[in-house]
Amino acid sequence: MEAEQPHRGSVEIPMRYDTPIFFQHELKPKYDAKTGDYTRLECDEIMRYAMVMDTTTERLQFYYGTIPQNSKTIILLNHYNRSFNHIRIGDKIYDVDVERKLRHKHTFIVHEVT
Repeated sequence: MEAEQPHRGSVEIPMRYDTPIFFQHELKPKYDAKTGDYTRLECDEIMRYAMVMDTTTERLQFYYGTIPQNSKTIILLNHYNRSFNHIRIGDKIYDVDVERKLRHKHTFIVHEVT
């Protein structure tokens, strides 16, 4: 007995741009006259879906000259034109090392902030 072939429409195709990332924009700290200190930094976050992958060894060698750990490549389907300080993926914060705007896509090479 032959194994049943899945129906063409029922095959699940993984979505590539399925990882939520958060662009963080830190707000200026406010001065508290009572305590004489500045309030803790807060940040606004804007969520976008992106394709996130580990950066290849060849690209790491080209950009950094070494092979740093926890470097990612992020690709957005459209350009992101607002200012931001960091990118959060899950509970990890990343700084942008390289940013490229292509015709329709926007790519970032980032490293984890420790």
